[in-house]
Amino acid sequence: MTSHISRPSRRRSTLAIATAVTAGALLTAGLTTGASAQPEKDAAPSDAPVTLSASARAELLQDANADKAATADRIGLDAKEKLVVRDVVKDSDGTTHTRYERTYDGLPVLGGDLVVHAAKSGKVEDVTKATEASVKVPSTDAKLTRSSVAKSAESSAAKAKTAQADAQAPRKVIWAASGKPVLAYETVVTGVQKDGTPSRLHVITDAATGKKLYQFQEIETGTGNSQYSGKVTIGSKKGTSAYELTDTARGGHRTYDLKHAESGAGKLFKDANDVWGNGKPSSAQTAAVDAAYGAQLTWDYYKSVHGRKGINGDGKGATSRVHYGNGYVNAFWDSGCFCMTYGDGEGNKKPLTSIDVAAHEMTHGVTSATGNMEYSGEAGGLNEATSDIFAAAVEFRAKNPKDVGDYLIGEKIDINGDGTPLRYMDKPSKDGASLDKWKAGAGRVDVHYSSGIANHFFYLLSEGSGKKRINGVQYNSPTADGSKVLGIGRAKAEKIWFRALTRYFTSTTDYKAARKATLRAAKDLYGATSTEYKRVAAAWAGVNVK
Repeated sequence: MTSHISRPSRRRSTLAIATAVTAGALLTAGLTTGASAQPEKDAAPSDAPVTLSASARAELLQDANADKAATADRIGLDAKEKLVVRDVVKDSDGTTHTRYERTYDGLPVLGGDLVVHAAKSGKVEDVTKATEASVKVPSTDAKLTRSSVAKSAESSAAKAKTAQADAQAPRKVIWAASGKPVLAYETVVTGVQKDGTPSRLHVITDAATGKKLYQFQEIETGTGNSQYSGKVTIGSKKGTSAYELTDTARGGHRTYDLKHAESGAGKLFKDANDVWGNGKPSSAQTAAVDAAYGAQLTWDYYKSVHGRKGINGDGKGATSRVHYGNGYVNAFWDSGCFCMTYGDGEGNKKPLTSIDVAAHEMTHGVTSATGNMEYSGEAGGLNEATSDIFAAAVEFRAKNPKDVGDYLIGEKIDINGDGTPLRYMDKPSKDGASLDKWKAGAGRVDVHYSSGIANHFFYLLSEGSGKKRINGVQYNSPTADGSKVLGIGRAKAEKIWFRALTRYFTSTTDYKAARKATLRAAKDLYGATSTEYKRVAAAWAGVNVK
C-alpha cells in the first residue's frame, strides 16, 4: 500500500496532510552523523508485546503456515476457503494474534481478512473478522471479459482525475468488504494524480453486471517541512571510498537522492567526512538528514514504546527517497518499494522531510502490515488518524527543542499561507473541514477530514476536554454532548491505540468497530473495571461514537 497525505480542499496543489508536520528553526551549521548512532534503549513496558527475534518470528509464522488448514477448520471456514498467513504478534502471557488473508476456491477474498487469537496452549479463544458474512458465491465463472472491465476502470480513473492512466490486467476476486460477497474483478489503474503524486487506483467491478462496487487510492498522502531539527546525530556507515547514509543500527535504513526524478530508486547519499548537509535547502544532503533523522526517531519509538522492530516487525529497515519531482508539495509511503518519498515543496525550497512527516508515512507502513484499513470510507479516516496519532506521539517523544511535541498538525509549514496549522487534534473543525464528531455520512467525507473524529478521540483520551496549556500551546477541546472528559495520559492512550491496531483492527474497521476494539484493548491492558476502560468509553462518547 502506498500512502500519501493530501489536503483535498483549498490549495489542492499544496496537498492535504496525512503526515503530521513538525516545527522549528532552520538547521544550523553542518549536520553530523555518527556511524555508531544507536537506538534508544528504554525498557519495554510490561504490557508490551514480546519483541521477537527474526528467527522466533519466522518460527511462529512457519508454525502458523503448517497449521493453517487445521485453523481454518477450527474456526468454521468452508471447505473452499483457505487461509494465507500475513503477520503474527505475541503477548508476554504466550497469547498469539495471527493475521490471515483468505481465499475462496483459489481467488483472493477482499475484505476477508481475520485475526485468530490463541492462548499459549494453542486453543483458539476468539476470531476478529473483517466481515461476518459467509464467504460463498454460486460460481467463479465471470460473465464479463477482462478487457471490458479494464476499459470501465480506466474511465473511473479519468473521473478521479488520474492522468496517463494505464490499467493492469484485472484479476478475479471475491468482494466481501461490504454486504453479501460477490464475484468481482479488481483492476489497478496506474498513472499520475493532478498534483504529481503517483496513482494506483483500485477499482472493484461486479463480474456479472459490470457495476462499479468500490474504488480506493493505494497511494495515501502526506505533508511536512524540513530543516527544523537543528544539529542531530544520525546513523551512517563507512564504505570503501566514503561514508554512506545507511543506518545499520535500524535495519539498514537507507536514504537516496532522486535528483528530481519521479521514478527509480535514486542514488544512495555518500559523503567523504561524515558531516552531512548545511541546514539549508542549497545542500541536497540537508533534506536527506531530516528524512534519515525522522526515520530514526520513528524506528526508536515503535521499538522502545511498543516492542515492534521496524515497520513490518521483522527488523528490516525501509528506505527514504528525497528530492522527488519539481516543486512537489507532498510526501508518500509506498509499500511496493517499502519506502518513504519526499517532495521539495514550493519552489524546491521547503523539502517535506520533518519529523512528523516521516513518522506519519512510516506509520502508514505499520498500518499496512497490521490492521490494513482500506483507504476509503470510515476505515480510511481511521487509517489517516492512525498516522496522525503516532506522528504526534513520535514528535512528543523526540523532545527536540527545535520542534517540541504538540497536537497541532502542520503548524510550522504554513501550508495555508496564513500561519495556521493544517489540523487541530483538540478541535479538528478549526481547520474549516474536519469532523469533530461522528455523524451519519462520515464515511463519505474525505479521509483527511473524517480522520478528525479519531484524532479528537485520541486527544480527549490523552488530555481530556476543556482548556489546557501543553508545551506552550493553548488547547480547548469540546465534546459532542457538552460532558467533561478526563484524560488518562498520552502514554496509555498510545498503548491502547497500538494494541487495537495490531490485534483487532481489520481492513473494514469503522468507527463503531474502532470503539469496540479500543475498549477491548483497554480491557486487555488495564481490566474491564479500570479507570482507563471507562475513560475510553467516555472519550468515544465525546465524539458521538457509542
